[in-house]
Amino acid sequence: MFAKVSVKEWENLVQKQLKTENIYEILSKENLEGIDVKPYYDAVPKPLKNLPKVEESTHLVAQYQENLEENVFAFLLNENVENLEEKILFINNKDLAEHISVEESNRYFSLIDIFSEDKNGIINEQLGKELLAKNFDRNICVDVSLHQNAGAAIDQQLAFALAKAKDLTELFGTEILNKLVFRFALGANYFFEIAKIRAFKLLFNQLSKEYGLNDIPYIFAETSLRNKSTKDPENNLIRSALELSAAMIGGADAVFSNDFRIEDSDTLSEEISFKQQIVLAYESIINVFDDAGNGSYYIENITQQFCEKSWKLFLETEEAGGYSEQLKSGVIQNQIYGHAVEEQKWTEEGKLKLIGVNLYPKLEKTKSVEEMYDSSVIKAVRLAEMFE
Repeated sequence: MFAKVSVKEWENLVQKQLKTENIYEILSKENLEGIDVKPYYDAVPKPLKNLPKVEESTHLVAQYQENLEENVFAFLLNENVENLEEKILFINNKDLAEHISVEESNRYFSLIDIFSEDKNGIINEQLGKELLAKNFDRNICVDVSLHQNAGAAIDQQLAFALAKAKDLTELFGTEILNKLVFRFALGANYFFEIAKIRAFKLLFNQLSKEYGLNDIPYIFAETSLRNKSTKDPENNLIRSALELSAAMIGGADAVFSNDFRIEDSDTLSEEISFKQQIVLAYESIINVFDDAGNGSYYIENITQQFCEKSWKLFLETEEAGGYSEQLKSGVIQNQIYGHAVEEQKWTEEGKLKLIGVNLYPKLEKTKSVEEMYDSSVIKAVRLAEMFE
């Protein structure tokens, strides 16, 4: 049994090792999310309860390939596939979602978002009604993966996911909350991304309680494109492995790995991308735990900080008319743009490091921030594009 070390004892030891009394100036690290990160934690002010997920274990989702049918149980479908049985199917094509014939032995989840995500601020109510009429486990997707890939901050992703869900309740009633799939892309900041998934569970549960419910969100997590490079696909594999790990530890219900090859992808690269999930799940078994991050003082601390920041932004969005209205006025786009540009500048300056892009080697800049971003549009932009 290890003896408990007090903060003062830790400080004294580090002061000796660093040969300075001002250790926090050396150990403190700035981050773009505005989260207070300490170099040492010995407690958490308010311990969180275990945060369950909907599924018993995290589904490992593969892009459909015929040769994977025998051994893979969850597929992402962009086109119709006949004679699939006892599979979990995530429908990623609007026309397919509208017309697919449902088989009793399969489970179906819609990844179709009905928001326009532009200045029109349109919610396709008719499409929503058609999807809700389908015999799916979950019928409508609240997709904020685009926001992450466009450069949105974590609190923006969480707040906008809540705001979109709130808009949907006003159209379809509160019963829609347990018909939603929340689609997140996970970035490179490992512990922050674990906390992001955990924070959303708390936030969504809080939103559901406003309606007298006690719901858990269904979370589909995928690897980000934001931090990937065309020049060095092998490094993309390392990045996506960490993102998948964060998703599983955070407690996502399903995970999907986008192809690590940004260009020249093929069935082999798709299969390799998927098999990262297999290695993580079967070598570490992290896909079976409800809340593997529970009890970590650091993760619980930043989870609570993300909750506070995101709920505040959510309330501000609602007070200003809601998600759709804020899209129409361009506020959402501009908020994402502000964070995205700052993140790009950090990459340009080397404060945010991308191996093989701005470090080992440092590539020459080929594009400016102004060429890459538009404050009026939510669009995916890879950080490495500046150097490609």
